[in-house]
Amino acid sequence: MTRVMIVTGGSRGIGAATARLAGQRGYHVCFSYKANEAQARAVVDDIVRAGGRAVAVKADMTREDDIKRLFETCDREFGVLDVLVNNAGITGPVRRIVDLDEATLRAVLDVNVVGYILCAREAVRRMSTARGGKGGAIVNVSSRASVLGGATEWVHYAAAKGATDSLTIGLAREVGAEGIRVNAVRPGLIDTEIHAAAGAPDRVARLVGGVPLGRPGTAEEVAETVLWLASDQASYVSGALVDIGGGR
Repeated sequence: MTRVMIVTGGSRGIGAATARLAGQRGYHVCFSYKANEAQARAVVDDIVRAGGRAVAVKADMTREDDIKRLFETCDREFGVLDVLVNNAGITGPVRRIVDLDEATLRAVLDVNVVGYILCAREAVRRMSTARGGKGGAIVNVSSRASVLGGATEWVHYAAAKGATDSLTIGLAREVGAEGIRVNAVRPGLIDTEIHAAAGAPDRVARLVGGVPLGRPGTAEEVAETVLWLASDQASYVSGALVDIGGGR
C-alpha cells in the first residue's frame, strides 16, 4: 500500500533530500516551499522521473492558514496522511545574543517552534486513532545545536531547537496511545546551503576539524535516518532524539 508523506521546507537541503528519497521508496510526497518555485519544481520532477508522485505547495510555515492549506492539499491529492516530516527552518544570521534584534528572534521562533507545533497539531488531527485515524509517524528535524548551544553563532536558533526536542519528547508521550510515533533527528555539521544563508559560507570548512569522523555530513545521510524513523522498521522507536553529527 502506498504511503503518504508531508515534508515542510522540501525544496532544498535536508527537506529536498528527504522528499526525493521518500519518492524513490514509494511514498506520495506533498511538500511545502516558501519562495523558490524552480527548486520546488526540480524536486517534483526528480520524484516523478523515479516513478513517484509529488506535489509542491507554496506556503509559509509561520502562517496558520498556509499550514492548513498544505495539509488540505495533501488530503485532496493523496488521501490519508502517514508521515509528517517537520523540516522547514531558518537559523537567522550568525550573531551573538548581545547583537540580536527582535525581528530575527521572532522569525526564528515562528518558523522553528510555532510552525512545528501547528504542523504537528494538523498531523495529529488526521492520524490519531482517538479521532478516527489509523496512526502514523512524525519526524522533527532538530539540530545538534540544541545540545551544543550555538555560542557566538546562533544561541537563538539553538534555543528554538531545544524547543523541538521538548516537543518531540512531550508529544510522543501524549499521542503514543493513539497510534502515533514521534521522533527527531539532530543533524550536526551538514554540508547544505543553510550556512551561506546565515552569512557564513565558510562555516563547514572552519568547523569540520572538530568532527571526529573528519568530514561534514550530507543531506542524503540525514534523509536515510528520517526515512528509517518513519518506517515500520522503527515501530518501537518513539520519543527518540537521534544525533547525526559524526561524533561532534
